[in-house]
Amino acid sequence: MGAAMARSIARAGHTVRAWNRTRAKAEPLAADGAHIVDTPAEAVRDADVVLTMLYDGPAVLEVMREAAPALRPGTVWAQSTTAGLDSVTVLAGFAREHGLVFYDAPVLGTREPAEAGQLTVLAAGPTEGRDTVTPVFDAVGARTMWIGEDGSGAGATRLKLVTNSWILAVTAAGGEVLALARGLGVDPDRFFDLVGGGPLDMGYLRAKAELILGDRLTPPSFAVATAEKDARLIVRAGQVNGVRLDVAAATAERLRRAAAQGHADEDMAAAYFASFDDSPRS
Repeated sequence: MGAAMARSIARAGHTVRAWNRTRAKAEPLAADGAHIVDTPAEAVRDADVVLTMLYDGPAVLEVMREAAPALRPGTVWAQSTTAGLDSVTVLAGFAREHGLVFYDAPVLGTREPAEAGQLTVLAAGPTEGRDTVTPVFDAVGARTMWIGEDGSGAGATRLKLVTNSWILAVTAAGGEVLALARGLGVDPDRFFDLVGGGPLDMGYLRAKAELILGDRLTPPSFAVATAEKDARLIVRAGQVNGVRLDVAAATAERLRRAAAQGHADEDMAAAYFASFDDSPRS
């Protein structure tokens, strides 16, 4: 996701310095005009906007601490990692300590819309820095939804977690439908013919089913391991706000089992395999 966003920003004509923990994964961005650097400090030096897209909140904090010596007060920081509510509070605190203008800015979309610059950016942060950050959001996204003026309140992340809870629930339920159909000897096409065109039909369900039935789980749009991380962030957000999320908790466990079976780097639709206790693809 981060590579696709960097590519879109470079295509829009901005100067981009890109850093990744594994440099070889960032090297292809050079063909799109990005300058590949060896350290986070090199990436942020003299930047107008710093954008972080990493695995989780602790990873973001670790990288920003490495970048800290080169950060200038007043630099805009767009934090796009799905980090969870606890982490956003910590990251916003880091921004205050270093005089950064912080935007809580997770994105909706998967690999293909990211490559096309067609993500939806959910953004919360002060109005005075928006002229600086908006061109970056416009480069990576087809739409920016402004949630509020306080990035530290994690308003954008809250909406992202709510939305992801729906995405993960549909994906898990769809996998179980196909698994049950297999177990009962029902042709999945019969199911889709039955619900087709009615209120029970859903394009997203069909898309994920096609990945499973067509054995097209790589490259992933959203990997099993990352989806499990997000499911656990959703469960945690519910717990601290007095909401019990049984479906999200069960989805996290299904994703964990699928990862243990060897599907961690496949599309999250591979949670389907968690319905079977035998070999990963039997």
